[in-house]
Amino acid sequence: MKTSKSILLAVAFICLVILGAALYLQHYEGMQPCPLCVIQRYAFAAIALICLICASLPSGAQKAGAGLGILAAMGGAGTAIWHLWIIAHPAISCGRDALEGPMNALPPATLLPSVFQVDAFALCTTAYDPIMGLSIPQWSLLGFVVLLVILVATLFKRSSADNGGY
Repeated sequence: MKTSKSILLAVAFICLVILGAALYLQHYEGMQPCPLCVIQRYAFAAIALICLICASLPSGAQKAGAGLGILAAMGGAGTAIWHLWIIAHPAISCGRDALEGPMNALPPATLLPSVFQVDAFALCTTAYDPIMGLSIPQWSLLGFVVLLVILVATLFKRSSADNGGY
């Protein structure tokens, strides 16, 4: 059975791969991130950071890390759901004017603008071509759900000490 440490490291790796895919779509396919896209990036980055830090801690802290990762994944999933709702109702926009300035003023957007800066002309209602039949927010939601399932299983997984050492 996999240890909590290896699972947390795998979750962090998955998040980094997802962020890499987002950067590929942005820089090589011209799909500029809207505010809701960047919020989802923050959620994936938070999950990766939490899992990397907690993987190096004792098993009790690893369980707490899984719990924190669950909260970040739920926030990301909620944002992806909101993004899908915005796309389904194009008359309602996430308001790039309302979110762009404050999000671009955050320290990560200043330190890593190619990852966390909102594009001035990207709208949350922009419908890019689907990738293998799913939109980018649908892929993001799928990623968050998969991570949620893995992290919930990790949180409630019995440790070897609970199983009598087996």
